[in-house]
Amino acid sequence: MSALAAPIIGDHYRVTAAPATVNIPVPGPDNFESIVDDYQRRLYGFALRMTGNREDAEEIVQDAFVRAYRALAKMDPQQRAELRLQPWLYTITLNVTRNRLRSKRPTNVALDSLADPDALLNETQEGPDQPEQIIDRAADMALVEQALLQLPMHLRAAATLRFIEGRSHPEIAEILNQPIGTVKSHVHRAVRILRRILGPEVGRIAASDRPSSDSEEEE
Repeated sequence: MSALAAPIIGDHYRVTAAPATVNIPVPGPDNFESIVDDYQRRLYGFALRMTGNREDAEEIVQDAFVRAYRALAKMDPQQRAELRLQPWLYTITLNVTRNRLRSKRPTNVALDSLADPDALLNETQEGPDQPEQIIDRAADMALVEQALLQLPMHLRAAATLRFIEGRSHPEIAEILNQPIGTVKSHVHRAVRILRRILGPEVGRIAASDRPSSDSEEEE
């Protein structure tokens, strides 16, 4: 597992964005290095926005990849062929994040620890009909991300995946293992709380999460 022999995040992690759709062979231990290359940055950005701490995010992603590698090694070829790799990796990362945060006290987060415009993943898998962007400017994004850390974990995860990661409701439901209706409710509640925290002066907060189109519901 050479991909994990050296640090994959931190000062030396790749800065080129992963494509919106990653085309790789059937995932397995033999091509795991390419999986790390394709997803480490996205998962690091997600973990950073869930924790507000770079060190935690780095260790979470390291742990998530180790768990993913071990799980893939135990799967038979049919299971690997049927695996939806991207949501599966996000689910593992979220589970590792939850476990880590349970053992830590909340910490104050400096704005500059989250202000990383290059790491914002606003592309979506949904085609031209993208989710609303919560804010317009990177400075406001840092404020929104700091506010997200004040939300309960279940609301923070749903809102981060929807507005920062640009995931569809069905994708979020798959990652969180929740019904789509529950996901929509959590996103809506998160937006209401963010409005109260941030006020109207912080950029363009989403008025509400749009009802999904029929095509999205069927994804």
